Amino acid sequence: MPLLTIPPLSLAFLTGMLELLPRAFIAVGLTAAFALAAWGVRAVTVSGALAGTLVTFVLCLAAGPPALLAVMTVFAMTFLTTRLGYVQKQRIGVAERHDGRRASQIFANLGAAALCAAPILVWPEARRGLLLAMCAALAEAAADTVSSEIGEGFAGAPWLITSMRRVPAGTDGGISVLGSISGIAAACVLCGVCNWMGLISAHWFRLIVGSATAGMFLDSLLGATLERKGLIDNDAVNFAGTSFAAILAASLWLAK
Repeated sequence: MPLLTIPPLSLAFLTGMLELLPRAFIAVGLTAAFALAAWGVRAVTVSGALAGTLVTFVLCLAAGPPALLAVMTVFAMTFLTTRLGYVQKQRIGVAERHDGRRASQIFANLGAAALCAAPILVWPEARRGLLLAMCAALAEAAADTVSSEIGEGFAGAPWLITSMRRVPAGTDGGISVLGSISGIAAACVLCGVCNWMGLISAHWFRLIVGSATAGMFLDSLLGATLERKGLIDNDAVNFAGTSFAAILAASLWLAK
């Protein structure tokens, strides 16, 4: 009997980790370049760039390069809509900071997607369901940001989701028809990109958009209640919205 033996499970695990090395090097290069570009256009702070590199690396390592394009789509929609109607947003005091989004904001918007994707590395049998949850989280992040930015910039006074009475633009929990439609459209765009890149099939398009939309309205509900009372901040609200969308999508997938 040999003095040292490696159990088959351990050997398979080590082999799998070695096979990930080339993908890891590619993921590091792609995510670092993307984060550097985002920092260069002042879309993120230094801490935001580091957080974005970490989160996007996890997504790329688990789901492959197509996940990077999904994140880039969320970034592009966020970057563009943040700058639309900027004068109006400055007037009401909700304009994005000039130095970009901080690490906490990056984790709040993309952290749930990374948490959904990471288990794929050790549980490949659940890849389909985890990818659905990941895409739903990303779709909700896009929907929430676009709905807020378009609503604050162009929709005028919104309605408070809990009472449906008019409130000043920028009020936590405020919703508008234009903002909501824009958010749903953003979720559709993100789902289209995920389908085009092979992360999901077109069969699950409505499930993911529906889950993202539900998460978007939950975000507004939490904003109108817990956030307005000072019990949680906007980062916690955003993380809850993306997490809810992911859990709902995974639950609906399991129920089918």
